[in-house]
Amino acid sequence: MTTDNDNFEALLNASEGVPARKLSPGQKTQATIVGIDGETIFLDVGLKSEGVINSSEFVDEEGKLKVAIGDTIEVYLLKSSGSEQLFTAKIGSGASSAHLEEAWRGSVPVEGYVKAEIKGGFEVTLSGNIRSFCPYSQMGLRRVENPVEEYVGRHMTFIITRYDENGRNIVLSARAYQEEERRQKKELLQETLAEGQTVEGVISSIRPFGLFVDLGGVDGLVPISEVGWSRVENLEDSFHTGQQVSTVIKGLDWENDRISLSIKETMEDPWEKTVASLSEGKNLVGTVSRLASFGAFVTLAPGVDGLIHISKLGQGRRLNHPREAVEAGQDIEIVIESIDLDSRRISLAPSDYVSTEEKEEKEHQEFKSYLSSDEKKKKSSQMGSLGALLKAKLEEKNR
Repeated sequence: MTTDNDNFEALLNASEGVPARKLSPGQKTQATIVGIDGETIFLDVGLKSEGVINSSEFVDEEGKLKVAIGDTIEVYLLKSSGSEQLFTAKIGSGASSAHLEEAWRGSVPVEGYVKAEIKGGFEVTLSGNIRSFCPYSQMGLRRVENPVEEYVGRHMTFIITRYDENGRNIVLSARAYQEEERRQKKELLQETLAEGQTVEGVISSIRPFGLFVDLGGVDGLVPISEVGWSRVENLEDSFHTGQQVSTVIKGLDWENDRISLSIKETMEDPWEKTVASLSEGKNLVGTVSRLASFGAFVTLAPGVDGLIHISKLGQGRRLNHPREAVEAGQDIEIVIESIDLDSRRISLAPSDYVSTEEKEEKEHQEFKSYLSSDEKKKKSSQMGSLGALLKAKLEEKNR
């Protein structure tokens, strides 16, 4: 029967021959659990001496140990004491308060409970009963609308930035921990992300010019022109922070921390479907989507707009602005004048619009019709007079 001691010995033997390395306090590394003895877990971290960590860091809510011999875990070196290397996964509520100073010196993450809002920030409880303080500006990477609702009552991870008076004055930063996390994630993403790739992300903030999307360590920007095929006036009408979205990477600039994204390119291009059913001279009903100084844009189908130039509005009246003839949201009967597939432009006109050339031609035809009618009347009159004269002469002759 294989015992834990047998496994411990086998793992230690397997680690022999591994080149020794040196760790600094606060340094993060991977460790293999090679033994468990009560409150102590023994680790192989590739050092000549063994590492130890308190088993209380790996118990669940029922007090049961969540790890086993052979598991690989991520740990921080807390301090070296003789031949013993003391590690921690994170200074938690169950850890000894004596470790907080080592955590401060080595920038080891600590877990704290955000107890209440106080002047300038929040009171945070460490190791069960030790008071500490975190300023508003250090509670996260981004400003939140309601910090009390967002943070109070939460367990969060911090870095100790100040440790004075034997632990009676402790200042924390959650932001410092989150920034380090993002830095590590960014390094991984640099190896995996590529232009043209489709990636999932979460909207982290909404600005008038676009959406910032968290890709799991770095933020990318979806410009307002790339959120969809249809024009969007107010992004908050269609999106919300925390929403998961699918995006296509359009550009990567790691030196300047700029990642350009597109939601539009994950959607079907409406032109390919809609424009195939349109033709010049076709009459249909559209909706005025927006007005510009030079004309009115009319939506023919979702993502497909055409333009009525201002000169074709007003039924012959000269307009200063299209709003004098139409308004956004109005349905209008239009006729398609031309379709430019290369530039994706559709020229429209109201269905009752008559061009200057057509108007002149119509007037010309009416004038010709009038002249023709007048000529017929004259001929008819002349014929009538001649007939009367012949009739009179015949009557004279018969006398």
